[in-house]
Amino acid sequence: MTHVRHHHDEKFTVVGNHLAQHKDLSACAIGIGVYIQSLPDGALVGIKILALRFREGESRIARALRELEAAGYLKRQVVRGKDAKLATITTWYENPHPVDLVKRARPARRELRPVPEPVPVVPELTEELRPAAGLLAGLRQREPRLLLSENDVRRLALDVQRWLERGLTPAAVTRTLAAGLPTGTIRWPARLVAHRLREWLPPELPPVPEAPTILPLRNCDRCDRAFRGTDEEFCPGCARGPGSDHLAAAVLE
Repeated sequence: MTHVRHHHDEKFTVVGNHLAQHKDLSACAIGIGVYIQSLPDGALVGIKILALRFREGESRIARALRELEAAGYLKRQVVRGKDAKLATITTWYENPHPVDLVKRARPARRELRPVPEPVPVVPELTEELRPAAGLLAGLRQREPRLLLSENDVRRLALDVQRWLERGLTPAAVTRTLAAGLPTGTIRWPARLVAHRLREWLPPELPPVPEAPTILPLRNCDRCDRAFRGTDEEFCPGCARGPGSDHLAAAVLE
């Protein structure tokens, strides 16, 4: 083999032979390791992100990352943020030392053990929530890309019920959830529907003002004029007494 050498002045990455010629790492692990080393600080290197970049599937990339982690090049630590969400902090070591590897690997395993995997809570589907669940399950009939699992339907049924309680019809809710979707494949339809149900929730309608009470028409027993009342025998003018101007006008008529 003959090398055609080229001197790089910019856009290059220095990789040690301990990684490029590692005897225990697979070709996929070495390639991903070189790629990660070429990235700047703050870059995302999750399994799904790398699967979008390379042809290898998520399972193969996950296995390669475990190889790099076992060899000491990669360290992943799960932490809990301010909003109680779990996040993974990844550290890349360009040249891990065998002695430091043992010291780093053991605490990392101890830190990961107390952090439990989040278990999604799937509520029971009550009779009251069944119309909302049916609406969610039927979204795929309007838009095939909005295919939800049974657990997703149960988890989101309460959010749909809030929309229905605010006066929207099932047709209006379905139309809103399925309208204006992004083009192409929707990888996580449940997340999209959950976002719209949470962020697009319409406000509650103000209370409807009570209609004014209209009393029925009656004829005054004294002047025979019409007035509105319930059980009164005389109109307000006649009720004031025989000397009122109203009564005098009624007699002249």
